[in-house]
Amino acid sequence: MEELLRLLADDAPGSELARAAGSNQAARDLALRIRAGMDASKKRETELSALVDVARELASARDPGGVLDTIVHRARTLIGTDVAYLTLYDAAQGDTYMRATDGSVSAAFQQLRVPLGAGLGGLVAETHKPYWTADYPGDQRFRHTSRIDDAVGEEGLVAILGTPLTVDGAFVGVLFASNRTRRPFSREEVSLLGSLAALAAVTLVQVRATAETAAALKQLSVAHAGVEHAAAAHDRFAEIVLSGGDVDAIAAALAELLAVWVVLVDATGNELARAGKLDGDPLAGGQLKRGPMPWAESPASGRLTRTGDCWVVAATAKGERLGALVIGGVDELSGADQRIVERAAVVTALVLLFRRQAAEQSQRAQADILADTLSGATDPRALADRFRLLGKQKELPKQVIVAVCRGDHSGVLARLTAPLEERLALVGPYAGDLVLLIADSDAVKVAQELNEAARRTGVTIAVTGPAAWGSDVITVHREAARLVATMLRLGRTRQAATPDDLGLAGLVGAAQVDVATHVNHVLGKVIEYDQQRGTDLIGTLRAYFAAGQSPTRAAEALHVHPNTVQQRLDRVTVLLAQSWQAPDQALNVQVALHLLATLPNPT
Repeated sequence: MEELLRLLADDAPGSELARAAGSNQAARDLALRIRAGMDASKKRETELSALVDVARELASARDPGGVLDTIVHRARTLIGTDVAYLTLYDAAQGDTYMRATDGSVSAAFQQLRVPLGAGLGGLVAETHKPYWTADYPGDQRFRHTSRIDDAVGEEGLVAILGTPLTVDGAFVGVLFASNRTRRPFSREEVSLLGSLAALAAVTLVQVRATAETAAALKQLSVAHAGVEHAAAAHDRFAEIVLSGGDVDAIAAALAELLAVWVVLVDATGNELARAGKLDGDPLAGGQLKRGPMPWAESPASGRLTRTGDCWVVAATAKGERLGALVIGGVDELSGADQRIVERAAVVTALVLLFRRQAAEQSQRAQADILADTLSGATDPRALADRFRLLGKQKELPKQVIVAVCRGDHSGVLARLTAPLEERLALVGPYAGDLVLLIADSDAVKVAQELNEAARRTGVTIAVTGPAAWGSDVITVHREAARLVATMLRLGRTRQAATPDDLGLAGLVGAAQVDVATHVNHVLGKVIEYDQQRGTDLIGTLRAYFAAGQSPTRAAEALHVHPNTVQQRLDRVTVLLAQSWQAPDQALNVQVALHLLATLPNPT
């Protein structure tokens, strides 16, 4: 007995214990049981030491991916299997997916997804209990699917042990240890893998929480930086407004703050300002392209929205859309940057509102001065002082052209005055018309400039002048009022015309007539042609009208062949346009021919 005790103390193997017991069967059985218990204790001690090492290793991991790789590697080592792997639960799809492997060689197996209840892993995931088998392909306890069986077969797995990863009742995933040959799993191995799974699940949740906390702190830091950035932008915009800056300065500041390009448009899509570099200039042409990009339909709430490759936010004040900011040159805008753009839209709306109010005040002041000018109620010298206060020009222009617009001129002022640029001296309503006094001396040129605007807006415009300030302006304005009435009676609407454009009708309404100018307006091209080529188209026209517009009788009077007369008349058509023989135009030509005869050195 003493020999058996010594051998047990020296950790002798079982064979020596059996030899020392000899024929004493009871002593031998007892010694072997003690030896087995000591071996189990040592194994358990080794496993616990390994778990402590695993816990220490997991505690040093800082990312979920590193934790998972450590878990599967340790599982394969501790259980002594060919392969270890781990699947994570996907609550959105209701299955588990392969997340980490150690010892795996199959790409299909590494991408496997396992539905709840399917296969061994799906049963573990569904019941949150461990399952194991020495021969998975032939074990009918599990619901086999072709997808799972094919992946397991490609990996060559036979024996599989799976245990759930749970924390406070919450299912995280499944940890597996698997062999490529048949082998049973002892309950001690099942318990060991379960302990490792529990330790891994807690660590994984903690690492996730740490990562989420770090992400939240980072977002908080970014948000704080965004708040500071937004505050700086707010100060910048406030400084622009307080210093009297216009929308151009706001657009430039926004482009600089966000490194974008900015275009400001009014409520109809007309460009008001732009800043920043526009690669390829997608908004070229002075007016934003409509159609696929509904600029005027951006939400009136003032919230920034994505439209195509751009960002659009409405600039609204008092519930009215005054315009929109269009932002581009950037794929994404952070939440803080979006708030900056929306703040810029608010400031822009205020500046546009101030600009409109100032314009309305200026228009009222202009209308008052215009009314006093056309009524003769103000001395020209006092008028000059009031004019300087408008800030438009330092002095009254010496001469002006008068344009009287009749028709629905509400809301069309900007389109009417756009062609006149800085030459517009005064504009405003008077006697039911819209009257423009333009710093120019060429009525024909002004009429040509206004003609397209008249066509687009639908108003009818009479252009007269030039006139000097005082009674001369009053006289020319009355002439324009008579002329626009004549145009309406003749159906000459939606156009701009001078008295000379109306021919005889224009002469009748004129207070005074510049005969030479009128003749040149009607027959100037024909007279110039004769002078340059030595022809006599003017004489042919006189003979033609004297003959009752008969080319044959005109040829007899001129002693030429009728074909010659026709050729000359064709040349006149080229010079005066096809309509010169229409009744009203023919009358104007005849009057001009008579007036030409009254001039010195008539042709």
